[in-house]
Amino acid sequence: MSLSIGEDEILVGLGEGPVTQRLDRSNRHGVVAGATGTGKTVTLQVLAQAFSDAGVPVFAADVKGDLSGVAMPGAPNDKMRARADQMGLVLTPSAPPVIFWDLFGQKGHPIRTTISEMGPLLLSRLLELNDVQEGVLTIVFHVADQEGLLLLDLKDLQAALKYVADHADEIGTQYGNVSAATVGAIQRKLLTLQTQGAEHFFGEPALDLSDLMRTDAAGRGYVNLLAADQLIQSPKLYSTFLLWLMSELFEALPEVGDPEKPKLVFFFDEAHLLFNDAPKPLLEKIEQVVRLIRSKGAGVYFVTQNPADIPDAVLGQLGARVQHALRAYTPADQKGLKAAAQSFRINPNFDTAETIQALGVGEALVSTLDEKGAPRVVQKTLIRPPASRLGPVTPQERAALQAQSPVAGVYDTARDRDSAYEVLQARARQAQADAADARAEADRREPRPRASGRQTMVEAFAVTLVRTVASQAGRELMRGLLGGLAGGSTSRRRRY
Repeated sequence: MSLSIGEDEILVGLGEGPVTQRLDRSNRHGVVAGATGTGKTVTLQVLAQAFSDAGVPVFAADVKGDLSGVAMPGAPNDKMRARADQMGLVLTPSAPPVIFWDLFGQKGHPIRTTISEMGPLLLSRLLELNDVQEGVLTIVFHVADQEGLLLLDLKDLQAALKYVADHADEIGTQYGNVSAATVGAIQRKLLTLQTQGAEHFFGEPALDLSDLMRTDAAGRGYVNLLAADQLIQSPKLYSTFLLWLMSELFEALPEVGDPEKPKLVFFFDEAHLLFNDAPKPLLEKIEQVVRLIRSKGAGVYFVTQNPADIPDAVLGQLGARVQHALRAYTPADQKGLKAAAQSFRINPNFDTAETIQALGVGEALVSTLDEKGAPRVVQKTLIRPPASRLGPVTPQERAALQAQSPVAGVYDTARDRDSAYEVLQARARQAQADAADARAEADRREPRPRASGRQTMVEAFAVTLVRTVASQAGRELMRGLLGGLAGGSTSRRRRY
């Protein structure tokens, strides 16, 4: 049987017939779920290449490193050829154009944003601040804006925090109390963030979103792969980055409604990390972005083990669903299985819950949207084999591809221009210089002291000595005179 599909569709696999995804409904988001080892990564690879071949740029997080094989043409084995023959496919090895990215700049081009672009809400989540600390951080951002202080990297934020703490009295009267203890707590959490390598993420040159939306000369969309095997060790940084990226696109892209094909498609692996321990305001922001970004022409596909990992408010907005096998050994697993089964439009030919548990590797239950945007009946689907390589690229292949990248040299060298840290340092130096000048001017204008009437110790001693000698000499003289007088008087008394 030959699989014939329209130009406005991409092929997912084979069920009762070809299972396809309409390009003009691909901005309605989706979910790829299943237990570990059931084939989620291969499905993601197949979809990423299919979107690329259709001219749609893709952004995907490569959590385990094996998704990087999409950058190289595949070497089909006998099992893959047999599956292709079963589906009526001619399996021709090929690979889409790929750009490698890495927040740490080790396995791809660095991705950076500035502290200002991140904003206090997402930064508070990243730092795990409480309400009071988040309020102080918001004050810091506001004061920095009023003072014309650019917040680009972590040292800018640290300098701005110190500035607010040093001027807490005057700032507190206008914006609210700022305690030294709260500022100190934020500073300590910033230090912890630095030890996790987050300083590589904040700075310039900041990512230009248009670099994620490239097509090559043949009209194929670039697949942007984020090396996340190290990043996933800092789950808060990983999830905050993903939310920041969605938020930036939401702010930057114009309204387009439902385009013929998406402007960009995201695949967010380990999606549960985006929602774990997220406070209510943040969950509301995620829901808002997911709901509204589709009208900007961007599709978001969450990749996770169980659809129950995704809040109902978000899950209800996901049109395409690819469900690999789930295991139901615990009450929580059984609850997740039931929720996954109930999310599909029922197929009368099989029991959905039982089928989910019995799926083999490379099989999935798939439901996509029809031309009216309604969910199609779920089908048990054999996922098509990928045309690109299964498994990771070698370090040498990665380096070669990175050297040929259209953004080679654009982001690889960090730039540190004058911002809050430098401005506040310059102000501090100027204040010290002004204080020194003021002291010098005061010393210059101070009149010379008038001669004092007081005697020094030497002078006083000399005067005392002279007086003593004179006094002794006077006493001796007087004693002699008085003695003579006394002697004469006695003689006269004796004569009488």
